[in-house]
Amino acid sequence: MASTSSLALSQALLARAISHHGSDQRGSLPAFTGLKSTGSRASSVSSRRRIAQSMNKNRSLRPLVRAAAVETVEPTTDSSIVDKSVNSIRFLAIDAVEKAKSGHPGLPMGCAPMAHILYDEVMRYNPKNPYWFNRDRFVLSAGHGCMLLYALLHLAGYDSVQEEDLKQFRQFGSKTPGHPENFETPGIEVTTGPLGQGIANAVGLALAEKHLAARFNKPDAEVVDHYTYAILGDGCQMEGISNEACSLAGHWGLGKLIAFYDDNHISIDGDTEIAFTENVDKRFEALGWHVIWVKNGNTGYDEIRAAIKEAKAVTDKPTLIKVTTTIGYGSPNKANSYSVHGAALGEKEVEATRNNLGWPYEPFQVPDDVKSHWSRHTPEGASLESDWTAKFAAYEKKYPEEAAELKSIITGELPAGWEKALPTYTPESPGDATRNLSQQCLNAIAKVVPGFLGGSADLASSNMTLLKASGDFQKATPEERNLRFGVREHGMGAICNGIALHSPGLIPYCATFFVFTDYMRGAMRISALSEAGVIYVMTHDSIGLGEDGPTHQPIEHIASFRAMPNTLMFRPADGNETAGAYKIAVTKRKTPSILALSRQKLPQLPGTSIEGVEKGGYTISDDSAGNKPDVILIGTGSELEIAAQAAEVLRKEGKTVRVVSFVCWELFDEQSDEYKESVLPADVSARVSIEAASTFGWGKIVGGKGKSIGINSFGASAPAPLLYKEFGITAEAVVDAAKSLF
Repeated sequence: MASTSSLALSQALLARAISHHGSDQRGSLPAFTGLKSTGSRASSVSSRRRIAQSMNKNRSLRPLVRAAAVETVEPTTDSSIVDKSVNSIRFLAIDAVEKAKSGHPGLPMGCAPMAHILYDEVMRYNPKNPYWFNRDRFVLSAGHGCMLLYALLHLAGYDSVQEEDLKQFRQFGSKTPGHPENFETPGIEVTTGPLGQGIANAVGLALAEKHLAARFNKPDAEVVDHYTYAILGDGCQMEGISNEACSLAGHWGLGKLIAFYDDNHISIDGDTEIAFTENVDKRFEALGWHVIWVKNGNTGYDEIRAAIKEAKAVTDKPTLIKVTTTIGYGSPNKANSYSVHGAALGEKEVEATRNNLGWPYEPFQVPDDVKSHWSRHTPEGASLESDWTAKFAAYEKKYPEEAAELKSIITGELPAGWEKALPTYTPESPGDATRNLSQQCLNAIAKVVPGFLGGSADLASSNMTLLKASGDFQKATPEERNLRFGVREHGMGAICNGIALHSPGLIPYCATFFVFTDYMRGAMRISALSEAGVIYVMTHDSIGLGEDGPTHQPIEHIASFRAMPNTLMFRPADGNETAGAYKIAVTKRKTPSILALSRQKLPQLPGTSIEGVEKGGYTISDDSAGNKPDVILIGTGSELEIAAQAAEVLRKEGKTVRVVSFVCWELFDEQSDEYKESVLPADVSARVSIEAASTFGWGKIVGGKGKSIGINSFGASAPAPLLYKEFGITAEAVVDAAKSLF
């Protein structure tokens, strides 16, 4: 149990924090029933006022949402075990960071009480099956404090985080990297670290639960029923992505999303007063959230319990529980300071903290009674899953069709022959913009793939992304599959990551103009890193969009995504290639796909195919023999037509020409050396590429003697045909470049 000196320190720091975050000038804020008392009310108020006066000499105190009154919630276990359990979490974090000489001990030390109550008393999970479908999800949005999560998984009995793993914190190849990574550590739901991404992922997880519950639950059978919990910090609150995502969470009424705001008013640069003075409570109320304030996050266990109970009772909106904590709680010299935010405490301060909190145990030692207490989660988790499995079996007998669809979503197994629904085209089919052809594919897929859903950032009618057989996912209609994200690109991408990582068979797509990937690149990178197979439908892919001008014309974007690991960058040229791109995108569940699609109409070209797209690069026409054409012309997207036109000119002049579609570089790189040689023979150095984008990177395709036609400046505002002529993206330019190589 914490020492008297520790509690005195805690009370002083907590009073300072409460004052720092505002009071009503009279100090008469109502408290939760059941709040542990650590001093008289009068002295506490006096302390608040003194500290407030010293900190707010020239400004008024910030307004504050009062803590809502709720009934007393009795503790579910002996308070001494809770104290020891909380301190076990703290010291596992302290010891791991100290051993690594690197990390962020302050957040785990401050958040241990709320985290303990969540994982030990509230959440439903099975430690021996981290992927049980109906588990509660937890997201540590403030991912720098990941030792909090590793400590919880260790105590709960997850095989992925053994004592040795804790000792290998932040070391190469360990299961305990410097920020949580879902692809490394079973039990981690999403990859967090870039601040704000995690809470946005949590919105996606909660959306997925609400959607699936609305689609599959029956009055007599509830097979989808779980919560999404998150802890976010001041940094997450400052990042704009969190506001985008939380705005949508409020709009959608995601009642099973409960977020804990670690209100410790410290960031890397120091006290948040230097840059962050808004009233977060009022902002979240305005976003449509229920807001609760836990004033004593250090020792107010009952207050935390009561807040969670109240949050669960609010079913029509998400809840933000602001928990005022002391960063680095228990550290005599570093608590409540930025020095405990991002660095190990140091040997002397670790010892001082042990003494301050009365912790006599060796590094990484968990007391036997704490181990015994937490050990119950293994049988309880197995029982929870077993009960759910039996419930699903009964559901399957009564509702076989719905059960089959839900099972497909849970397992990720696609329906047999689903790809046959994709449209195919012939050269006689009418030409069309690939954004329109994309819409045909989206609607075809939605009819046969149960977990397919998505939407656009306020551009659905331009991106052509509406599912015609479905309505809009809204607060009152969560069973529908069209997601309306509004003008929130970054939040959209991160929410889709959460959807994709909720269940293997959920396949989300999201859309905007290709140039606006700049606004969502952070989320797209996390898609690639965390193996979330989001499909990014990016229209208006080049100067071909015309009069909107350079602000809307992507130039460097294709090259930048080709440089991003674990990303498939498609630029289809017509209907068959668009369908081929979708076939790959749907099946690649651990790799995000980006489809850059045209605004302008394009012909259905001879020689293109769905099968060719699977190779990434393939020949669409060739009049040479012996794999020795005079020249190879290589195009993507709307410029493949131009390459084909140039080939006809050169062939009439007696040259043998191969035309290659390079629709996806990454897939071509995966092919065998023999296949690559059959498309791009090493002996043929006369190569010309054409793409209405930056030529950066094309050197590896055309070689040192080849030519690349593209755009290495920003575009301009004018009709598309004129722009292509002015920027030299023409068949004549390709012919001239080819002739220069003979």
